Amino acid sequence: MSTSKMAAGCERVDSSHSMDKSITLPPDEIFRNLENAKRFAIDIGGSLTKLAYYSTVQHKVAKVRSFDHTAKETEGDPLYEISMQEEVSARLHFIKFENAYIETCLDFIKDHLVNTDTKVIKATGGGAHKFKDLIEKKLKLRVDKEDEMTCLIKGCNFVLRNITHEAFVYAKHADSEFRFQNTHPDIFPYLLINIGSGVSIFKVESEDTFERVGGSSIGGGTFWGLGALLTKTKRFDELLQLASKGQHTNVDMLVKDIYGGSYGSLGLTGDLIASSFGKSATPDKEFSKEDMAKSLLHMISNDIGQLACLYARLHNLTRVYFGGFFIRGHPVTMHTITYSINFFTKGEVQALFLRHEGYLGTIGAFLKGAEEDNPNQYSWGENYAGSSGLMSTSPDLNPMQRARSGTFDMLEMDRLERQLVNLPLLQDPSSYIPDTVDLSEDALAREYWLYCFEEALDGVVKRAVASQPDLPEAAERAEKFRHKYQHKLQTLRHQPFAYGSLTVRSLLDTREHCLNEFNFPDPYSKIKQGENDLALKYFQKAVKSLGELSWEQRQFALVRGLLAGNVFDWGAKAVSDVLESDPEFGFEHAKLQLEERPWLVDAYDQWLKRLKGPPHKCALFFVDNSGIDIILGVFPFVRELLCRGTEVVLASNSSPALNDVTNSELQILTERIAAMDLVIQSAVKEDRLTLVQSGSSSPCLDLSRLDKVLAGVVRERHVDLVIIEGMGRAIHTNYYAILSCESLKMAVIKNSWLADRLGGKLFSVVFKYEVPPGHKTTTLDHVPVTPS
Repeated sequence: MSTSKMAAGCERVDSSHSMDKSITLPPDEIFRNLENAKRFAIDIGGSLTKLAYYSTVQHKVAKVRSFDHTAKETEGDPLYEISMQEEVSARLHFIKFENAYIETCLDFIKDHLVNTDTKVIKATGGGAHKFKDLIEKKLKLRVDKEDEMTCLIKGCNFVLRNITHEAFVYAKHADSEFRFQNTHPDIFPYLLINIGSGVSIFKVESEDTFERVGGSSIGGGTFWGLGALLTKTKRFDELLQLASKGQHTNVDMLVKDIYGGSYGSLGLTGDLIASSFGKSATPDKEFSKEDMAKSLLHMISNDIGQLACLYARLHNLTRVYFGGFFIRGHPVTMHTITYSINFFTKGEVQALFLRHEGYLGTIGAFLKGAEEDNPNQYSWGENYAGSSGLMSTSPDLNPMQRARSGTFDMLEMDRLERQLVNLPLLQDPSSYIPDTVDLSEDALAREYWLYCFEEALDGVVKRAVASQPDLPEAAERAEKFRHKYQHKLQTLRHQPFAYGSLTVRSLLDTREHCLNEFNFPDPYSKIKQGENDLALKYFQKAVKSLGELSWEQRQFALVRGLLAGNVFDWGAKAVSDVLESDPEFGFEHAKLQLEERPWLVDAYDQWLKRLKGPPHKCALFFVDNSGIDIILGVFPFVRELLCRGTEVVLASNSSPALNDVTNSELQILTERIAAMDLVIQSAVKEDRLTLVQSGSSSPCLDLSRLDKVLAGVVRERHVDLVIIEGMGRAIHTNYYAILSCESLKMAVIKNSWLADRLGGKLFSVVFKYEVPPGHKTTTLDHVPVTPS
């Protein structure tokens, strides 16, 4: 079937539906990478079908390889070569659409399915039996039905573990209606309230241990059935629309209707519902469909809320998640359940909803079919480039997006190369929030940063094309990247909650995902290569000049050099403009740009006092940029720590982001620096200087999602100092992070708007030295070691 035929097929309109069903995305952007699909699962409910499949994705990666430097070098020889190579990675695809399109979609899948090794499709949901023959006939796959509730819970565990901002609290009248919760490092135990036709309540204690502890026959089916009888409205979504416009107090009897006000001795306020539909027995009075629908919604929601509250107290659980077709992201439903839970628990328990609750069954069914591959042994991450994001179903908000989300919705998850865990030194992992500012709740900051990223787009496109000069189609791909990222920014302007809390980090990560989508894995590769080559030429001179200073002068020069090196950040427009217009701008120029002390945040005196005490056992240093930053800023600082007797672990990105140094680049740089410096050489040889991947591919840093190997090294080496460098890692993220050991957070503010917000100016300095409460540091004066 051709693409145009598929699009035409999906434009069929169900006559009972008032919403336009046209699809704004071509089907090859919905059912992506079908030619490499290997395993399928399907969850068919009363009105929605959710399809899952696993595929292998071929994409370009930038690889660096060191040249052989044993032969005599000529001036201008690069340190390493960069090559583009093809790699294959795993991706999970989840697509949600209305049952009206199931036959057309199955036809499209059948015509594009290449992999004939797939023999079975895992199925769950009440409609799996109804469509069994159709699926088997169309796809020539045997339908293997899985238990619905087991799939639901497996899916819930998966999203809670792998999607950072999966759970949220709904606050109808707040600036941001969705308040996302950071996933607790231990997701168990929790209560899952599944509201389908009836209500099932599950206590989940581990990956495979759960039980149905209760339920009710009064659920979504009750609301739909009674609503249809009362209003003659047969469609579930239309009932909710009616309820959103209704006034329940016209139908419900309130406490004040009986007592004339509140009932103080029982603690009942006057506006509480005393009797649902209590006024409907009034003779000769007509009630509107809207008011009856609203009263019915309150009645069902309050009943479910009280049940949930009782079971939460009975089992001593505070995490209560709600899911099922009754929820489906509808603001009216979420608001009434939230109100009910708050009332019955006096605010002790929050009603938690899930961004991808509609996919739980199909995710679980897929996982059941993929047990031989053990997907839970890996970490997965949401691919923002291929996911629709959470769409508001508010009838007043962005009707174009509402129509789209009512038709097709996509979620993509990429298997990550590294298994990710918490940094063991987080003082309280459950309360750790990586991001400093939530842009969903700060309209002024949100508008500024969205504008910033739009303004920077031309430069990113230009650098993407320049990074692949030998590929003539690069310009076309770069324009596709531009279009996609622009579309994402527009979506986030209207719906900032689409991918969880909107932050500078998520905007940067979305851009990286879109660049990778169009095979631009490292747009700054050539820039980094040139800057690394140039900076290496000055390393020995920099070390020599530092060695000529007194101990105290040297400590300040090292910090100032590290800060000056951090100025060289191509992600900051104020800097990239200078670097492009003035190629001679160098290390000494950057030092002159720094503000004089006292700095905006200045704990240098406390740091100097600490340096007069015994050395730290081991420092973990999260590094930032390539070139001058890592070579002339970080390495001299690291060299001093090594001379003090402190072991050092350098943690760098696993994959490229902006001009940040990657682990593979850092390996080559360290090898080269070791060849010209005995301190670094002996530290590498004696394993006192270690290089480890952070597991990140972002210019920011989430300390709750780090490479498991790095976490192991932190424990083994007994790290007692963490150093975080750069605006992305130490300002946009981790500014308020509390660690259980000493920490240094250093950055130069390279954005005038942000500097102004923080009370500073462009190139203001943040130097935070933090000691955890109750942590004792010895600061006895001793004779510091002078580097050789």
